[in-house]
Amino acid sequence: MVSSYTAKDIEILEGLSGVRKRPAMYIGGTDENAYHHLFSEIIDNSMDEVVAGHAKTIDVKVLNKQTIQISDDGRGIPIEKHPKKKKTALEIVMTSLHAGGKFKSGVYNTSAGLHGVGLSVVNALSSKLIVEIIKKKQSFVQKYSKGKALTILKKSTKKKQNSGTSITFTPDKEIFKNDICFDIAKIYETCKNKAYLIKDVKINWECKRELIKRNSDVPKKETLCFKNGIQDYLETELSQKTAINDKISFGKGYDNDTKSKFEFALQWHQKINPIKKSFCNTVYNINGGTHEVGFKTGITKAIRKFSSLRKNKLVAKATSDDVFQNCSFILSAFIENPEFEGQTKHKLSSSFVQKIAEKITQNIFEEWLNRNQKHSKNIINYLEEIIREKNLQNINLNIDRQSATRKIRLPGKLADCTSDKIEGTELFIVEGDSAGGSAKQARERLTQAILPLRGKIINVKNANAAKILANTEISNLLQALGCQRGKKYNSKDLRYEKIIIMTDADVDGDHISTLLLTFFFSEIPQLIKDGRLFLAVPPLYKISSGKEVLYVNDDKAKEKIIKKNGKNYEISRFKGLGEMMPAQLKETTMNKESRKLIKVTLPNLKSKVSKVSKFIDNLMGKNPENRLKFISENANKNLNLDI
Repeated sequence: MVSSYTAKDIEILEGLSGVRKRPAMYIGGTDENAYHHLFSEIIDNSMDEVVAGHAKTIDVKVLNKQTIQISDDGRGIPIEKHPKKKKTALEIVMTSLHAGGKFKSGVYNTSAGLHGVGLSVVNALSSKLIVEIIKKKQSFVQKYSKGKALTILKKSTKKKQNSGTSITFTPDKEIFKNDICFDIAKIYETCKNKAYLIKDVKINWECKRELIKRNSDVPKKETLCFKNGIQDYLETELSQKTAINDKISFGKGYDNDTKSKFEFALQWHQKINPIKKSFCNTVYNINGGTHEVGFKTGITKAIRKFSSLRKNKLVAKATSDDVFQNCSFILSAFIENPEFEGQTKHKLSSSFVQKIAEKITQNIFEEWLNRNQKHSKNIINYLEEIIREKNLQNINLNIDRQSATRKIRLPGKLADCTSDKIEGTELFIVEGDSAGGSAKQARERLTQAILPLRGKIINVKNANAAKILANTEISNLLQALGCQRGKKYNSKDLRYEKIIIMTDADVDGDHISTLLLTFFFSEIPQLIKDGRLFLAVPPLYKISSGKEVLYVNDDKAKEKIIKKNGKNYEISRFKGLGEMMPAQLKETTMNKESRKLIKVTLPNLKSKVSKVSKFIDNLMGKNPENRLKFISENANKNLNLDI
């Protein structure tokens, strides 16, 4: 343990060393997704030149499984000496965070982000990077490695092209550790997405045949250019599906005050897995954001207004979930100075965008509905069917489950299962809306219900009966369970066969689990005796090497695998259930065939139950002296007590 803290303990990270030391802060991790993000940063810069009207063509060449070249015919990064520095503008952009033309008003009206870190971060995390700048048909080349210039900017060959920028980079194995191997299909898909978003852009794709997987649709060479933009996107992707509105709904609008532009295309289909993609300044926002929220609200309001005028009371009360249940859409927004949640730009957070997107979308779609009466009628009729079916299911569900469980009122955040039987049903108690969202997507809807709790429930050992009953989270939990506490508990009232506590695999998660276990033991002990209470076992680490992927629950298991197999593993630590992709959560924690559950039990002997009760009283009770005594006596048994 360090006993002193002085000036010599302060570490100064010069240049881009901070990026190399903490890459996850800039690109979200060090896994496969992270080094693919490097490619996105470079092509986003080229797309910014296209959007600004200075470039028309982008070339993407996959040179080998670890190296990609991205070129454009834009203005080219400036190469003259910076007025305040002794270096070229190019070298400053390549080696300095928060340096670039996107900070200065008028250089770019809209761009993929104003962080000013994209190119320099790629440089910092690349073992090799070659940049070629073309000015007045003369090329200039400079080589970099790990964020530092290896050569000066040198004049090279003459070019037919008047201007442009070319970046060739290889991600650094020291950072990404595993064998770096670009997913060709993913790179190609990114290029195609970009081409769809800008009608006039040409993206020339080239990849060696031996790098493309067998039976893959990825071509060796192709010029990606789409005359109808995002309309072509939906038409291509949904060509084999049965459409409700044969004509794709398309609209675009502009807000003069904020200089924001929105384009959208949407289409309803018979029960499918819909395409739902939102972009801001050509960047794919995987988790949506304020533009998507505004767009969905605007479309819903337009449909409700249109239905109300035509006396369709059912659709006039449609929710956003009703409207978008089987609706595919592409949304593309261009705004000035966008703000994202993190450098990876997975979610747009600019608050002003929501209202603007809603207003523009509603006005445009109302006009479309009125102009296309035939298609509008089909959409409204289809939505009416969806809502009637949902209402019928809810009526049947309420009747069946209320009679089975004697429970009428359910908490609003509960995502209930659809089975009308108790047998085989499960209630997952999760921490927070983020984990709840992932769990809802990962669950088996027929038998698995999800109840997100807001933070930590109160410690029932430190609260009286009135305080316990007044607690919202405990009230919601009891409502979802369908039972009462204490002596009024009746196992026949319980609405689910299994109750599963599913919390993050960290200290906070353990604390929440402890509070819930204390609640069940103190308030509903019979539920435990009946064998109805379980603990889920989510993974703490993802360990991967090539196609081999393993999930482990603790540090000991992680070290054992690494030591036993002796491979170079990529190790990712899950921050929480909300950080896991729904497919991962399903595979590791919720799938009945592959998951692990710990059954919570109580001893049969009363004397041993008394010991358990005393233990919980000491640890969770009102007397701090008992808790201190317990910790003092047991601290030496747990090496990680301070974590």
